[in-house]
This record gives sequence, C-alpha cells and structure tokens, in this order.
Amino acid sequence: MSTSEIHILPASLRNQIAAGEVVERPSSVVKELVENSIDAGSTQVDVAIERGGQGFISVKDNGRGVAADELKLAVTRHATSKISNVNDLSSITSFGFRGEALPSIASVSRFKMSSCRKGADAGWAIHVDGGDVTDEGPAAVPGGTSVEVRDLFFNVPARLKFLKTESTEARRCNQVLFKIALANVAAGFTFTSNGREQFCLPSGQSLPERLSVFWPRNICESLLEFSHEAGEMKVHGCAGIPGLAQGRGDRIVMFVNGRPVQDKLLLSAIRGAYKGRLISREYPQAVLFLELPPELVDVNVHPAKMEVRFQEESAVFSIIRNGIGQALSRYELGIVEGDGVLERQPEMNVRPAAREKKLSESVSLPIEPGAKFSSWNEFKNTDFNALGDDPQTAPGFLRTDFTASSENTQTSRPQAAQENESRFEPDMVREQPMYYSSQEIPAPEPEQYGSRTAGPLYVPGSRIEYLGQVADTYLVLKLPNGSLGLLDQHAAHERVIYENMKSLRTRGESRPLALSLEIALHPSEVQRVQEMWENLQAAGFMLELESGQTLSMRGIPPALETGEAREYLKAALDGQAKTLNDLWIMLSCKSAIKANLPLAVDEALSLLEAWVKCPQREYCPHGRPVLISWTSLDMEKLFKRK
Repeated sequence: MSTSEIHILPASLRNQIAAGEVVERPSSVVKELVENSIDAGSTQVDVAIERGGQGFISVKDNGRGVAADELKLAVTRHATSKISNVNDLSSITSFGFRGEALPSIASVSRFKMSSCRKGADAGWAIHVDGGDVTDEGPAAVPGGTSVEVRDLFFNVPARLKFLKTESTEARRCNQVLFKIALANVAAGFTFTSNGREQFCLPSGQSLPERLSVFWPRNICESLLEFSHEAGEMKVHGCAGIPGLAQGRGDRIVMFVNGRPVQDKLLLSAIRGAYKGRLISREYPQAVLFLELPPELVDVNVHPAKMEVRFQEESAVFSIIRNGIGQALSRYELGIVEGDGVLERQPEMNVRPAAREKKLSESVSLPIEPGAKFSSWNEFKNTDFNALGDDPQTAPGFLRTDFTASSENTQTSRPQAAQENESRFEPDMVREQPMYYSSQEIPAPEPEQYGSRTAGPLYVPGSRIEYLGQVADTYLVLKLPNGSLGLLDQHAAHERVIYENMKSLRTRGESRPLALSLEIALHPSEVQRVQEMWENLQAAGFMLELESGQTLSMRGIPPALETGEAREYLKAALDGQAKTLNDLWIMLSCKSAIKANLPLAVDEALSLLEAWVKCPQREYCPHGRPVLISWTSLDMEKLFKRK
C-alpha cells in the first residue's frame, strides 16, 4: 500500500466505502428499501428474499413512485427529496434523508429499480452494476416502485466472509421487517423467503393483533396497553406483565417518532419501570413508541440511524418510566381488588354458578400447627408488655409487627418525612422486636373472623379470602376475581417493611447497645463506610470511626439483633448495597418473618391486611413474586379437563 501521495479516491471506491456504513448485511438492504417505501406513502409493501438475501432481495410498494427523469439521481450519492437546507436537519420526520442508501446498495450489487410516478403514463427502469449505470429505459410498472437487488457483495468478497448462515440472515431480515411493521400498522406487509411466505400482515391491524403473529399468544393476551403525555412528549405502547418475564431482552422493541432504535436510555427507563418487580437477570416484554418534536431528538448520529440523541434525557427517562409504571400499578391493583384486570380474557372468569357454589362449599380450612391463640379476643386482649423480657416466649410473637400506631408514628417521624407521607402507613421498626397490641390492631367485624371453620375469613379492607397456610411458608387465598392465590409470607413481609422504611425514612430510629461493638476495617472498607455514612445513619446505625480503621457500632436498627446487625453492616461494606434504597432492601430481608414459620390465623390476616395496602405489592423489593395465582381455566387445564 502506497502512502507517498495524497490523491482523490475513484467514485466507485468511494461508494463502496460508503456502503460499508449503510449496508452491513442483507437485512440492512431490506431496512433501507422498506423505509423508502414508507416515506413514499405506501399502504402495501411486499418483500421477497432468496439465500438469506445474499442471492436476491425484492421490495415492491404502491407508493408515490419516482419520476423517470429522477431515477438516475436516485442512485447518485447525496441526492434526496427529503431535505433541502441545513435547517431541515433539526426537524427530520422521514426515515431516509441523506441520499446514501440507494447508491450504496447499487455499488455492491446488481441493482434494478423500476418506478411509475402517480399520474404518469408509463414507468421507467434503471440498471446499476457495481455502481455503474448499465441501462435505463421504459418499463411496465403498475404503480409505485419495485427494487431488485441481486448478488449482494459480489464485488466485495471480503464482506461476504462476515455474513452468517443463510437461515440466520433470513431471520434478521424477518426481524427488521417485523419492527417496521409494528410502527406502521396502517400498512400491509408480506415477507417471502425462498418462495415460502413467512407472514402476511393486512393493513389496519391493531398493535396486539400484529404482535400476535410473532409473539406467543399468552404473552400477547396479557399485554398491558399504556399511554402517557408530559408536555410535548408522548409515550404509548404495550408492556408485558412481570409474571411472564424472560431471561433475554429480545422482546423489547423501541421506536422514536416511528423509527426503530437501539438506545440505552430508553432500555434503562423501561427496566426502571419494572424495578422491584423483576430480578436483575429478567427482562420484560415491551413495545414502546416515544413521540416528541423532531428538534428535540438528533437521528443523524449513526450511519444506519439505529441510535439517537435526546436534548432532554431526564424528561425522556421519566415519561417512559411513569407511563409503564402506571400501567403496571393498575394491573397489580386490579389483581387484589378484582376490578377487571382479566377483561381481555373474559373466558378465564367464566364458571357456572352451581360449580362456583359447590367449589366454595367444599373448601375447609386446614388445622394449623402451633397456633398461638385460641381466639381473636384472646389475641386482642393480651398485654404483651407483661409477658417478660424474652419476646420469643410470648404467644403471638413475630419479629416485626405489621401495623403501626399512628401516635408513635407521629412522634418519632421527622417533620420532613411527615410532609411526604405516602398512602401507606404500615409498621416501623422500633426499639426491641415488636409484638401486637390491642390498640394497634382494630377489632374485626364479626363476619370477618368468627370461628375458624364457620365461614369465610376476609382480609380487612379487601375482598380477599384467607383459606390457610401450607408448608409453613405460603398463605392460600381466594382472590376477588375467583382465582386461587398462593402468597409467600416472607416476600410479603419484606414488601411491608420496605414500604414502611421508604415512607418513614427511619431517620434517628436506633436502638442503643449497652456495649459498643468494634469492627476492624480493611482500608477499602474505610472509604466505603465514609461514602455510606449518612445512609447507614438513616438506616438506624449509630457509628463512630476510631483510629482511622476501627468502626464502633453504638446503636443498631431496632428490628435487628446484634449479630444480624453486624452481618448486615459487613454486607453493606462489601458492596452489596450502594444506595439507601439498597440498604432498605437488605434490612427488610433480614427483618422479615422467615419461611417455615407457622402463623396463627390472626397473624396471617394481620400480615395480609398490611400487605394489601402496599404499592407494588405483587413483588418483594428484590423483584421476586409475592403472589402467584391460577384462574379456573388454568386449574381445569392442570386437571386435563380442557
């Protein structure tokens, strides 16, 4: 390679270099050509490929078409009808606009383009071979435009080596067309590979109908539609329920002003809406459309226009997270309250009245091992303060109670936290492990509790019926929509404690230790504890840093024993918690009742009463499900009745 002289590259070589940016593989060709069809106002686009697109690609549309005297310009670099001056770059509304796609494709293939402008008497065609125009003239074209691309990369053999198998390339072409079809439901699309039709999408479909061609039926039937506006921005689309999350993110599709994009900010916002509902390795299903003024987004930052840049990133993040979050909250509320969450699947709620009655009558509560009270009155009237210093010997003991005294809450909570009250005011960890008191738990209505076998036991403030406990871990429920529910008592209590901490902020609530506990720190831990100092104090730790590398723990969160507090603190310093929210999650896990713990009916009902008041009650703070349920149809399938 000579580097001694500066010279201008030949036009054909310049086109091939430009093609390297625009035409990566056959799917890139499909994308560029179909986007041109959409820009031309087409209502029907037909795509056909052979050998994964390497051998042949055809895109036909019924759009406006190209005039005969403009076809030669269409295959010339930087020739376009979509922008005319520099100001147009700040308000781009079309897919293609730089005039690079057609000449780039034509420079690395045997290219033919035929078109008939609407109102013209006849069509015109042009042939380009490796970037050189070889023929042009009249052509019989019914209307719109037809582009044929043969022998892709025939003159750039080095590019061929990087193509995958024909089936893989065909699948990528399929995915590209799928995304464009989602953003343009008013248009019809067909896709054929090696002579076999892969899909046919009629025009005018709804988004869920179009998705059902590509995604499993159970996912499409459970999608939650959302729409949210903030100022000049609007976000809408469909989001999957957390219970059907998967281990891959390939069912997250994002669009900005109708353009399919791959953007970390949008992905982060979508996952942020599911925070606390999914574990870190799970991904939801989502189809997101973000619409905003063209001047607020730069689409010219990537050769293939797959990436964008936003002028107001924080506003974009917030509107997406809030839009999806509101849909998820409505869904979660509906499961507990039974207000139409399953309206899109009415057949799942249909059950003959006789069978409903028979099923209800056949349910009896199991005998609970180790129940700590023989009746509600005994539980209500017990004076726990007179039971001695050992809480473990107290009947009805639970490490942290489920409801809070409003009097104690008001006196212990700082003014700033009182001003930011959430709609949920559950328990707060206080000094010493907690017990119930007669003032803290309101007396139930007679028909709610009564005898344990005389009638249904309803959770106060809801239409959820408590049926019993299994495996000393799971609470069995009849949900308002008739479904059978199974609730993880540890996960539910985690959510209660976490929401309580988030609501009350735990400022200044600490239990002093009679003897301070000394912890030797590694130099890296010294820096870590300094960074987390305020958060640790907010969580309830009273700390002093002595001699530079010794941490003195003089007070601990009220809900923890000394050994647990030490373990919790070491875990935080090891990097398992980076924020105050992470600390709350760790603390709620340590403080919550554990699995394999028998609960009396009254204890279970009290836990459920606090849990139904929590936001995001369907998931623990780690993102694991708290409640799973089966409809009558699900159970009939399990018993092979359907």
